[in-house]
Amino acid sequence: QAQLVESGGGLVQTGDSLRLSCAASGITFSKHTMAWFRQAPGKEREFVAYISWHDWATDYAWSVKGRFTISRDNAKNTAYLQLNNLKPEDTAVYYCAATLSDHTRTGYPNWGRGTQVTVSS
Repeated sequence: QAQLVESGGGLVQTGDSLRLSCAASGITFSKHTMAWFRQAPGKEREFVAYISWHDWATDYAWSVKGRFTISRDNAKNTAYLQLNNLKPEDTAVYYCAATLSDHTRTGYPNWGRGTQVTVSS
C-alpha cells in the first residue's frame, strides 16, 4: 500500500526558505511522477510542481516559478520541494502526491497527509 509522508513545514518569515521532504513507501518510487500541491485556508487545492519519473522533467505553477524547486532522490525514495523567497500567500498545507502517469498536473491517486507552511509578514 502506498504511503507518502511529508515533513519540513513550519512557521517562517517573508523571504525565508524551507525544504519539504516526501518519503515514499509501498510504491516503485523510480516509476512514479512526484508532485506537490497546496491548499490555503478557504481555497481549493492547487498544483505546485511535478518531477517526471521518466526524464526528470519539471513543471511549476506560475505563482512559484523561479522561487520553488522540485527534486527527487530515487535511492532514498524521497522527493523534495525547496521553497525560497517565501511570501505570505504561500501559506498553505503542502501535499505530496504520486502517479504512474508521466508529465501530468492531474490524476494523482496517491497522497500524503500534508505539512503546514505558514509565512508571516
